[in-house]
Amino acid sequence: MSALTTLPPGLAVLAAALVLPLLSRRVGHALGLLATGGVLLWVYLLPSGTYLEVPFLGFEAVLLNVDELSVLMGLIFAFIGAVAVGYSYATEADTTQTAFALGYVGTSLLAVFAGDWLTLVFFVELMAAASTLLVWHYRGRAVRAGFRYALWHGLGGSLILAGVVWHYVEVGSFLFGAADGIAPGVPAALYALGFGVNVGYVGLHVWLPDTYPRPHIAASVFLCVYTTKTGVYGLGRAFPDGHLWLAYMGGAMAVFGAFTALLQNDMRRLLSYHIQSQVGYMVAGVGIGSALAFSGAFGHVFNHILYKSLLFMCAGAIIYRTGTENLKKLGGLWREMPLTGVIFGVAALSIAGFPGFNGFVSKGMVVGAAHKEHLDALWYILLLGGVGTFLSFIKFGYYAFFHGEAQQPVPGRELNLGQKAAMGSVAALCVLYGLVPGALFAILPGVEAGAYAALPGAGASTYTVFTVGHLVEGFGLAALGLVGFALLRGPLSRVGRVPDVDAVYNRAVFYGSRAVVVGVTELYAAVDRVAVGVARTAVWTARNPVPALDRVAPWMLPDARANGDREVDPELDVNIGQATFVVLGVLVVGLLLLFLATVG
Repeated sequence: MSALTTLPPGLAVLAAALVLPLLSRRVGHALGLLATGGVLLWVYLLPSGTYLEVPFLGFEAVLLNVDELSVLMGLIFAFIGAVAVGYSYATEADTTQTAFALGYVGTSLLAVFAGDWLTLVFFVELMAAASTLLVWHYRGRAVRAGFRYALWHGLGGSLILAGVVWHYVEVGSFLFGAADGIAPGVPAALYALGFGVNVGYVGLHVWLPDTYPRPHIAASVFLCVYTTKTGVYGLGRAFPDGHLWLAYMGGAMAVFGAFTALLQNDMRRLLSYHIQSQVGYMVAGVGIGSALAFSGAFGHVFNHILYKSLLFMCAGAIIYRTGTENLKKLGGLWREMPLTGVIFGVAALSIAGFPGFNGFVSKGMVVGAAHKEHLDALWYILLLGGVGTFLSFIKFGYYAFFHGEAQQPVPGRELNLGQKAAMGSVAALCVLYGLVPGALFAILPGVEAGAYAALPGAGASTYTVFTVGHLVEGFGLAALGLVGFALLRGPLSRVGRVPDVDAVYNRAVFYGSRAVVVGVTELYAAVDRVAVGVARTAVWTARNPVPALDRVAPWMLPDARANGDREVDPELDVNIGQATFVVLGVLVVGLLLLFLATVG
């Protein structure tokens, strides 16, 4: 057991990532599967309370901090990493792409097992670098999207680091245990805003739908998991008692993401907006701050990783077989891809929070916590987000599987063995955690014995899953979604590409940066022209002092002219030229010394 506690688990995944490009596709993916599967077991066996501290640049860096929250994140990160590696092999991803993906997985694991703020920030930034490389690897349209992705996460990371450094000034330590969360005031504001990029606050979310539809279909499965959930983890660490501002921002994310997704026709773009929406429930849970809300937030992290990765795998399977991403160009796939349709139905009902599926359990915890804390406005907002989720996935399923005849041929097998194994295992867990919620409660952080139960009469003190009220809520939201889609189907069929605020951001950055570049260039050119002109004048003056003086102050010339001409004694001309040269030299040396003194 001691061997498990001497290194953080993420290092094993990083080691596999370094070796992977040197191996064949089959052997490389087998190694990736072995590494992530081994880390899953490693995390499960880690003793609670393990604490690995090492000195770094005069500070104490904690590379391994094992508690309920880090174990929950480690288990789901490692599991879905293994599933995504298998899916990558099944969809013909090369070993270099999977190596970048494993670098992303490994740095994410290192981030959630960090025990101090500085180490957390360090690995979050490495996550951003690894995920950018994962996007860029696909080339084409992914390159520009990856560049914008890197800019956004560079901005977010800078704000997080500023908040952490300010926290250190306030507290005197980077260790999590030195204070109860992040220091309030400016440090908390900077930190929350920085992680707002990761989780996709409204207005800071545009990198999500811009980036995730661009790379290889297997890369999207990795991308949909780690960045946003590590952001929720970072907020949970920093705000253990919650913050009302976070709660309402989460509500805004839930509604904005769901209804913007409803307007999308690109499958992966629709799913990307729903990452923002579902992460909104997690942020709301962290913001509410009660024990039920906190458990619900991280229960939803766990469940969301399962059904969202499954949805991206379903979309990827459709793209893999048809070559089409646009829902308007699909249709009738129920006959061509029935198994994919069934698995999609499991994932869609899970994300929508239908009774019997895992989203119903965790989303109900967050919504119920808002109600228990008498945050009625937030409660209605979160319910509205639930209606939007049903609407979006009814639309997705209708246009992909049922509407009209199949417009795209589906050659070969519907799903190969690797796709079936990856998608089937995750779908089974979505149903398992929906029907047996106690299996989820057993691994959630901060759950007291007897606090939660599946059925009434089990003596739960805080939350019961299958109450009449909760069931009515779940079925009622589904009914509203069905009725709403029946009414909106016509208008939705005429909706084209809907721009987001990135249409403003991208143009503002493009034209603004161009204006800065042109302005700086023209200013440099103007300064250069002035400098050259001054230099030329100085040189001419040094060579022709008398004519120069005659031009500006002729009265200062001595009366040395002969025969009525304007010639001057040559010796006088030389003396004036030398004097002028000396004065200019002294001025240049003086300015140089002044510059060096200022820089020093």
